Amino acid sequence: MSDIDVSAADHLLKTTKQVRQRLDLTRPVPAELILECIDVASHAPMGGNQERNRWLVIDDPDLKAAIAEPYQAVGRPYLAAGADSTATARQQRVVDSASYLVEHIAEVPTMVLALRLDRLPETAQNFEVAGYHGSVAPGVWSFQLAARARGLGSAWTTFHLVHEQQVAELLGIPDTVTQIALLPVAYYTGDTFSPAPRRPAEEITYFNRWKNPRS
Repeated sequence: MSDIDVSAADHLLKTTKQVRQRLDLTRPVPAELILECIDVASHAPMGGNQERNRWLVIDDPDLKAAIAEPYQAVGRPYLAAGADSTATARQQRVVDSASYLVEHIAEVPTMVLALRLDRLPETAQNFEVAGYHGSVAPGVWSFQLAARARGLGSAWTTFHLVHEQQVAELLGIPDTVTQIALLPVAYYTGDTFSPAPRRPAEEITYFNRWKNPRS
């Protein structure tokens, strides 16, 4: 028998969201709590079981402000383009939420930068790209789950990657290291989160052949 409380595990998985607005911008996040989350994240699957992932925690106000400049330079026009009359109410809520984070990104108590040693060659094939990022993404998601369990909200963001070299120089990151995602981390406000509306598995799952339903 499994020693996992399935209902509790499912609740954690279904209610860990990309938190952009419900972040407490006034309450510091202890470094020890971030390290706990990274310890959990380090147990995520990774290609070849090679520990090539690294984490950079940024809580210095000046550094956060400096990172916010290129982040906002990309995020503001990108989100402005997405806020049009054709957006559904659900899409507009995401745009509004992301826009709020863009405007307040420098105020989040902690930024966590997920990194991977080495860089993919420009000629990398799809299987190489999938394996490379597939060795990092599970760890980032595990970090977010661990954070959620500790009352912290986070969001996977990538706007700063347009200016990756600028951020690398700012933080002293070598050219041989790849930045994967920037996570703003803070205690979340409110009581809890409800599962997001999603299509049922039967509508998005095929068996044996493309678009073949279960027999």
